[in-house]
Amino acid sequence: MAQYEFKLPDIGEGVTEGEIVNWLVKVGDTVAEDQEMVEVMTDKATVTIGAPKAGTVTELKGEVGDVIPVGDALIVFELAGGASADAPGPSEDSSDGPAATAVGDIKETLPGMGPGSRPASPPPAPKSGSFFTDKPLAAPATRKRARELDVDLRYVPPSGKGGRVTREDVEKFAHGDARGPKSPPSPAEASISANDAVTIRPAGGPAPAAPPIAALEPRAGDERVAIRGLRKRIYDNMARSKHTAAHFTFVDECDSTSLRQFRARAKKHAEAQGTKLTYLPFIVKAVVAALKKHPALNCTVDDVAGEMVLSGGYDIGIAAATESGLTVPVLRNADRLTILEMARELERLGESARSGKLRREDLGGSSFTITSLGKQGGLFATPIVNYPEVAILGVHEMKRKPVVRGDKIEIGHVMLLSLSFDHRIIDGHIGAAFAADIIAYLEEPESLMLEMG
Repeated sequence: MAQYEFKLPDIGEGVTEGEIVNWLVKVGDTVAEDQEMVEVMTDKATVTIGAPKAGTVTELKGEVGDVIPVGDALIVFELAGGASADAPGPSEDSSDGPAATAVGDIKETLPGMGPGSRPASPPPAPKSGSFFTDKPLAAPATRKRARELDVDLRYVPPSGKGGRVTREDVEKFAHGDARGPKSPPSPAEASISANDAVTIRPAGGPAPAAPPIAALEPRAGDERVAIRGLRKRIYDNMARSKHTAAHFTFVDECDSTSLRQFRARAKKHAEAQGTKLTYLPFIVKAVVAALKKHPALNCTVDDVAGEMVLSGGYDIGIAAATESGLTVPVLRNADRLTILEMARELERLGESARSGKLRREDLGGSSFTITSLGKQGGLFATPIVNYPEVAILGVHEMKRKPVVRGDKIEIGHVMLLSLSFDHRIIDGHIGAAFAADIIAYLEEPESLMLEMG
């Protein structure tokens, strides 16, 4: 029987690697053609990959949690019935045609939060003197050649179709015909040290060593747990946002007494139609109305191109807590939905997130995010912007508090709102005006009826 080594195919959308989430077969299993073999998580979605031919599994090339680059061996099996081992695999270096794609379908399950990331697009044309993209497009053979020449593909200006790096691009870069580092600078070579102090290097002398990092003393009962799966995506994305966006947070109170009364009246009508009506649809409507007045906040940033991308629609990310971690399903076209339509869609997204059955189209591409801490709302928080967006709204628990109305102090319901902004794009007075507009709509919810498109 012929032995066949199946390699992780190019799943598309700029994906360069995948994490093994779950093996659906084991060594010794007999698999049929197209039978599901493995679930692989990328930063876009969780993909189920099927067998290209029938055979018997002889070796699994990774364990759950391992990250496999596109083009590396994933599974080995003996082909059944004397079938040829010349099954299609990942394409070699070619800039003239599409790369191979995964066998199987996108699984309707919870992917890593590419929280807030838009579909990948080809990198922009290199500017004079420098180029960088964190997700270079390249065929497996090109990646192999880059490793041989010690070239970091993220710095190589692409010339291939669709922004793909070719073998010739790599070799040209390696021989100094394109400017930029072959690999990222080490901490010792950087001009800024880990504590952000300028490092002065003696002329002709060696770079100063990076300061040592104190090791944690192990203690009895300690347990090390690998950071993987959705938690790894959150781990990476939160760090990227915090270290890229210049965060500032604005907190203010919202007298939600009128909103509670308005929702109580509308709730009866919603229940008659079988719809559960929470406060969230009203908050989303207030956010959309405020975004229309402040379009710079309905925006993402393209740091590579140095551009703001002002959104042409209102796709609002709704942060949802699940057993696997935080994810951000997206409420599409929020400006076009009625309160009841929005309530039904939000309920579907919430249930799908909790059960791990979000659809691919439910994720990514948002331009503003709302996160709610519910009954664990605390006093206030500093939510982290869902990069590459420029703003996020944190909603806290409604609490009974004294409020001033005219010359009287009365007991009302107060909700704190915490908004974080990317200060590179949003100035303080703009963020404060945006918050004030949201609060004004929520304190007089009838005014939202006048803002519906």
